[in-house]
Amino acid sequence: MPARRTTPATRAAAKAGARAVRPVADSGAADAPHGSRPEQVYLRLRDLIVQGLLAPGSRVVETEVATRLGVSRTPVREALQRLQQEGFVVGAPGAQQARLTVAPLTRADVRELLNIVGELEGLGARWAADLPVAERRLLTRELKSLNAEFYRTGRTAPIDHGRLYEADERLHRAIVEAGSGPRLVALHDSVKPQAERYIRMYISMLTSDIKASVAEHDAIIDAIDEGTPDSAQAAVQLNWRHAAERIAKVIEVAGERGSW
Repeated sequence: MPARRTTPATRAAAKAGARAVRPVADSGAADAPHGSRPEQVYLRLRDLIVQGLLAPGSRVVETEVATRLGVSRTPVREALQRLQQEGFVVGAPGAQQARLTVAPLTRADVRELLNIVGELEGLGARWAADLPVAERRLLTRELKSLNAEFYRTGRTAPIDHGRLYEADERLHRAIVEAGSGPRLVALHDSVKPQAERYIRMYISMLTSDIKASVAEHDAIIDAIDEGTPDSAQAAVQLNWRHAAERIAKVIEVAGERGSW
C-alpha cells in the first residue's frame, strides 16, 4: 500500500542560492563551520554543481574546497567520493584519480537521467491516482493551482527562469510525495538533482514550449483526478521523455558543455 500523502507544509522548500567555491573569492569559512560532517560538505558541493555555479568541466581541487569551506580535507574527500559515485564529478581520462572535474552535460546523459526520473515519478503518479477520491480531489486542486502558476510565470516578460523551474519542481514534487513510500522518495531525491542540472542550464532555451508543458501537466492532473493509474503513469513518463528530447535538441545545437 502506498504511504499516506504528506501535506503541502511538509514539502521541501526551494533551494537557497549559493556562491561558487573556486571562482568566488569571498566564499569563505563562514559558509561551512569547522567540524561539518561529510554530508554537509556533500550537499554544499552538490548544490553548487546543480545550480551551475561550479561549471561543467571545471576542476574541483580537494585542498581548495577544504580551504573555502573552512573544513579539513577528510570530509571533503568523502564528499567528493560520493559525488563521483553519483556522477556529479568525474576523473579526467588518463589523469590521476585525484584530478576531478564537474561532470559534463551531454545528450546521452540527459536522455538517461530524465527518463529515469520519468519512471520514478510515473510510479508516484500511478499511486497518487489510486488514492481515495477525497484525497485525489485535494491533490488535483493543488496541482491545478501549481500548473497555473507555472503557466503565468512562463508568460511573464522577462521570464524569471529560476522561478519558472521552482514552479515546475513544486508540481512534480507534489505528485511524487502524494502516494509514494520512503524508498521511492529516496531514489527520486538521489537522481532528480542530476536531472536538475540540465533543466536549470537550458531552461532559458525551452520557454517556447511552455504551452506544451502545461498541456502535458494537465493530462497528468486529469488522469490522477479520474483515478486512472495507467494513464497517470504514462502521462508523466511522456512529459519527461519529451523534456529529454527537447533538451537533447538544444544540446545538439548549442553543443555539449564541459566535455573533454
